[in-house]
Amino acid sequence: MTPDLTQRLLSWYTDQRRDLPWRRSTDPYAIWVAEVMLQQTRVQTVIPYYLRWMQTFPNVQALASAETEQVLQAWEGLGYYRRAHGLHQAARQIVANYNGRLPSSADELRQLPGIGPYTAAAIASIAFGQDEIALDGNLRRVLSRLFDISLPLGAPASEAAFRQRAAGLLPGGRAGKFNQALMDLGSLVCTPATPNCGGCPLRLDCLAYQRGVQTRRPVRPAKASLPHVQRVAAVIERQGRYLVGRRPQGVLLGGLWEFPGTDLGDKESADRGLARMLSASLGLELIRASRRGSYRHSYTHFRVTAHAFHCQIAGGPPASNLHDELRWLQADELAQVPMGKIDRQIATAISA
Repeated sequence: MTPDLTQRLLSWYTDQRRDLPWRRSTDPYAIWVAEVMLQQTRVQTVIPYYLRWMQTFPNVQALASAETEQVLQAWEGLGYYRRAHGLHQAARQIVANYNGRLPSSADELRQLPGIGPYTAAAIASIAFGQDEIALDGNLRRVLSRLFDISLPLGAPASEAAFRQRAAGLLPGGRAGKFNQALMDLGSLVCTPATPNCGGCPLRLDCLAYQRGVQTRRPVRPAKASLPHVQRVAAVIERQGRYLVGRRPQGVLLGGLWEFPGTDLGDKESADRGLARMLSASLGLELIRASRRGSYRHSYTHFRVTAHAFHCQIAGGPPASNLHDELRWLQADELAQVPMGKIDRQIATAISA
């Protein structure tokens, strides 16, 4: 590698860096919020959520004092809701234990809810100037091509190789700029499928480019097929109001509101699944079910197809055996509670 590689990277970043709203602030809180939102989410998706969030919760104190439901409503649609819970819980710890200021070291940051090694390194380097390497997907891709690392992603040996190579390039006192430069290079130039090698400031040093294997780096392990879950959801109406329940904390979509539902067992019919769920979860008896529609969504480790049914039931009042709380809401009130994507689609169809 030529000795001026890092300087060429930083010069390229000065000229080509993306103008992103969180880069206009030096506030560690703003940088923290952005880094959490950017986990597994595209930049263009994050921008409007970030701007609304910063208006609603402009500082750690505002976030810490907010109700959980308000936090989840501001996050709705961004997915991976544990990130919102983590931000909220961490804000309360920061107010209680750090006088309302984020700690500056990566080690201390990692002790806060929702902050892992990457996020801690990103905050420490960008907000506080610490010499930390924020190893994300963009950095791994750039480094695997730059040094022609043929080890598969996720293997301990490949992680060690990435960190060792990055450490050799890291400019002391400028880690924040270095990390962001590699992030932008990976996002704008060294892209996954069709890297723009002709426009890359590091192409003369890139071993994968020299060897013609840039599209085969990084090496990805084989992906297993995602399980496909079939689910039923009950739309129960009484006098113009619809029954929804709040999912308990600590489970997938915890704290969000949903139409009561259940995953179907192998070869279990929709009617049987609805009857089982209504009896066990709500203490109600299913009289008749009519299909309203089907809705699909993919999570990280599985896919869901949810079939919504208008249910005529007997019994009541319903028991909240599987929910923290039950509410009867009018169609226009459904928009005022936070929901996951599928339940929001059902609510939207009801309100149409």
